[in-house]
Amino acid sequence: MIKNEMSDEAILNEIGLRIARCRLNKNVTQSALAIESGVSTPTIQRAEGGASIQLVKLIRILRALNLIENIELLVPELAFSPLQQLKMKGKIRRRASLLHENEKAADWTWGDEG
Repeated sequence: MIKNEMSDEAILNEIGLRIARCRLNKNVTQSALAIESGVSTPTIQRAEGGASIQLVKLIRILRALNLIENIELLVPELAFSPLQQLKMKGKIRRRASLLHENEKAADWTWGDEG
């Protein structure tokens, strides 16, 4: 299981292992996957070995393994809340902003500290 506490390298290794297992479960060689995905065999080897590869190449590999729909789980589409839509008057938020001094949350207490 991939967890937030894992290092980037550990996550890359886990993703690589999962790609390799999926490829082997489908009984596909690295060279056949390379041809099907349009990336080089060394790229497949690097991905399966836990090395960093370009995102577009990962997308091609996932598509060739019929795993592209799983990206939806990686970055799900978020719905706008009705309150945010009202506040924005139907506009879509394009950037984050800093809180103004009067909007910053003060240190909260229960009120019984004396």
